[in-house]
Amino acid sequence: MKIVFFTHPAFIGSQSMSRYAALLNEGMKRRGHKVELWYPQPGFFQLPFPPAIKKWFGYIDQYIIFPIQVRRRLKNYSSDTLFVFTDQALGPWVPLVADRPHIIHCHDFLAQRSALGEFAENHVSWTGRKYQALIRRGYKKGKNFISVSEKTKQDLHHFLETIPSFSEVVYNGLTQPFVPGDTEKIRKILSAKTKIDLNDGYLLHVGGNQWYKNRSGVIYIYDAWRSLNSKKLPLLFIGEPPSQNLLKTYKESAYQQNIHFLSDVGDKDVCLAYAGASVFLFPSLAEGFGWPVAEAMASGCPVITTNKAPMTEVAGNAGFLIAAMPANKLQVKEWAIEAGKEIENILSLSGEEREWIINEGIINSGRFDTEIVLDEIEAIYKKRLTHAKSKEKFSFYHQEVNTEITRQDQNNKRIVI
Repeated sequence: MKIVFFTHPAFIGSQSMSRYAALLNEGMKRRGHKVELWYPQPGFFQLPFPPAIKKWFGYIDQYIIFPIQVRRRLKNYSSDTLFVFTDQALGPWVPLVADRPHIIHCHDFLAQRSALGEFAENHVSWTGRKYQALIRRGYKKGKNFISVSEKTKQDLHHFLETIPSFSEVVYNGLTQPFVPGDTEKIRKILSAKTKIDLNDGYLLHVGGNQWYKNRSGVIYIYDAWRSLNSKKLPLLFIGEPPSQNLLKTYKESAYQQNIHFLSDVGDKDVCLAYAGASVFLFPSLAEGFGWPVAEAMASGCPVITTNKAPMTEVAGNAGFLIAAMPANKLQVKEWAIEAGKEIENILSLSGEEREWIINEGIINSGRFDTEIVLDEIEAIYKKRLTHAKSKEKFSFYHQEVNTEITRQDQNNKRIVI
């Protein structure tokens, strides 16, 4: 196959989407397909303006300059080329190839739902709502979709207001070699690197500052757990530097001396952190998939996550589920205490019980094996391209038949006259 992947430009800094695009790109190359990556280059974005203004100049690169370049390139590409959008947020470019063989990968519709006011936690400005409407108008022109979870698929059909001609679910594949390790040895290594005593274990959260990640909720749970007993395991946050809101929650914690934020952590050390953790906390309010849940389980770490889809899809029967944090602040303390009890339950497991839980998580994470996922995606790509070719041949044949009927009709008229 000849595949063209549309991806986000590097200058917007989307790490998860760039990793997903790289996964598809490298995976299809290994399978012998001819692959190209198409994405906007920073032209106007490079002009020396403040960050708030640079974003708008970046839109010029993405939605004015790049489409012109794509239209020119398309003249040199035959009808047997498959065009793949690595994210539905690239919707404004979909109409460029909507009449050609194409696939749109869908990750989450949280920004779309926020723009419609579905989440009180995430207010969207007027310009943000218009931007999301632009994205929606674009991907609605598509016909073939792959979603990363059943929840994402449901949201897709809701926004399309119909069921598309092709819509399948293929779960995400793990993008790093997450495997269990010697816990004692790993903790010693991380203790030396971080200058934090992690030898007795630690609680872990991995994620960014997006509102739905609920990083403040992680601190609420940690505080509640600490108040229930005399244990002093530290809490590690790995990801972006804390936001102002998170720092406020941190400063209000009675246990802030045991809460640590680690940024710019390399992939290898993230893998180690998962494998060395006592418990992984992921009380997310919403997700498209929930990569860290699968990553932690693959690394041999018990997981506490929210009892909402798609976290429940990813955790399967191997996770410890808690309710989503309530919006009512008066109920948060009680919620955190219940979640804190779940931490204590995990830490109180016998060696045999913990080993059983870890094995269940490893087995569950096998569903997200990268090669299996790529095999499924490749099969879909081939199927849709074959379908498009068959449809094109049928259309050509139909056109030829109609032309011949018209000719015969015209000849008959001549004879009658």
